[in-house]
Amino acid sequence: MTTAFQQASQWIDAENAQDPNIETYESVNFAKELLYSNRMFAKLMDFCPSASEAVQIASKAQHICRWKIARNSYPMDRVGYLKWREDLKKFHAQTTAKILKKSGYDSEFIDRVTFLIEKKLLKKDKETQLLEDVICLVFMEYYLQPFVEKHDREKLKNIILKTWNKMSEEGHEAALKINYTSENLELIKEALDL
Repeated sequence: MTTAFQQASQWIDAENAQDPNIETYESVNFAKELLYSNRMFAKLMDFCPSASEAVQIASKAQHICRWKIARNSYPMDRVGYLKWREDLKKFHAQTTAKILKKSGYDSEFIDRVTFLIEKKLLKKDKETQLLEDVICLVFMEYYLQPFVEKHDREKLKNIILKTWNKMSEEGHEAALKINYTSENLELIKEALDL
């Protein structure tokens, strides 16, 4: 018999597998958001194996169907970017809530997952902070390099510092254990004054 968690996970994966954007990793092509979801879940289980079921689902659904709301459908400035990010959080939370309801979860559990995906009470809520740490760790490990290829050193240092400031002490420790290229490690140390 399939558990609610297994059912919800399968449906989240099925949604993310429809992403038309493809990312190649180790010579294999993946639907971009499915790969991101898998990385989030794997990183959570590595970083905090005792994470609650709500955080586990929130990690998998963090970017669910993200491609459906394009960045360029908002003004290409800071205000437009922030509005896009805010709308995405709500969209991810609502999309996940529908799946969880269909999977048989109660409204209290669904509300908790929604709360986490919307990243409410960051720095105050332990599980929101855990999710944010995982988001930052996944960024540092897998998505920093593409930024390095696109931006100048000052902008990169600013991105690294902003990411660092969202994390907990445990997150910082884990981030410094990631296997970076020597150039990126140098950049991180420079950004953080280490």
